[in-house]
Amino acid sequence: MVNWSRIDTVLLDMDGTLLDLRFDNYFWLEYLPLRYAAKTGMTVEAALKWLQAFSDSLHGTLNWYCLDYWSDALGMDVEALKLEVQDRVHFRPGALGFLQFLHDHNKRCILVTNAHPKALELKLVASGLGPYLHARYSSHSLQLAKENTGFWAKLQQAAGLDYQRSLFIDDSLNVLRCAAAEGLPHLLQVLQPDTTLPVRPRSEFAGIVHFEEIMPA
Repeated sequence: MVNWSRIDTVLLDMDGTLLDLRFDNYFWLEYLPLRYAAKTGMTVEAALKWLQAFSDSLHGTLNWYCLDYWSDALGMDVEALKLEVQDRVHFRPGALGFLQFLHDHNKRCILVTNAHPKALELKLVASGLGPYLHARYSSHSLQLAKENTGFWAKLQQAAGLDYQRSLFIDDSLNVLRCAAAEGLPHLLQVLQPDTTLPVRPRSEFAGIVHFEEIMPA
């Protein structure tokens, strides 16, 4: 699936690729509605419904990922709320072994995430991911989400990338489609970003459930 002799750089998404998306699903679908209900006097069910509608109105924009925007909109410190449950941040199975494989084979490892810088730093500390990375880029620093046209050209310039010798791994189909449209030839989709949920159907991109599938025996 991967010809490693043709790959110098591996671009990796964070949430749902290296880290289990269960944390984010728990936070946004369970913990935040609980805390927002307590603040507003809503039922938890009504709070969840309101938050989902608000989230849907932002989807695909940088604000959808921006903790500062969410904090202002809700009148709550969302970063502080995430810190309260940071012990739930975990690697997906096999992710650490894959990172070690990349290190052992002298591959440049770059994190490319839509996570807000505050969320990124929280997760780097909580997971211990930082030492495995040669560089990291939040879409907020490039002022475009990964699924927005123009993001990948900006990243290429900022990071000095040769996309012909780069592999990009992400769980988001919209992000992968944008990357493909902007000229990235080597793309892989993670099919089980939340390990407590079923494996997603395969798409037009090569897909993996476990990193071992692309590591030489």
